[in-house]
Amino acid sequence: MAHHKSAIKRIKQNEKRNARNRHQKSTLKTYIKRVREAVESKDKEAAVAALQVAIPVIDKTATKGVIHKANASRSVSRLTKLVNTLG
Repeated sequence: MAHHKSAIKRIKQNEKRNARNRHQKSTLKTYIKRVREAVESKDKEAAVAALQVAIPVIDKTATKGVIHKANASRSVSRLTKLVNTLG
């Protein structure tokens, strides 16, 4: 356990940030999963709708620094490509 006041504060801050980041990452995964499920069910409209909701969530997660911007870009690209395969 930390002895210095500043170290104790940092531990508390890190715990809060970790919880916030975990929540955002979990939410992100949920939206990505919805897109993939819509594609698996071959429902083009649902897939496009899910993608339109997922893209801002992915971008926001990257903006917050939870994931890297290249990771976000790659995810958006792959999901878009996946949805476009439904034709």
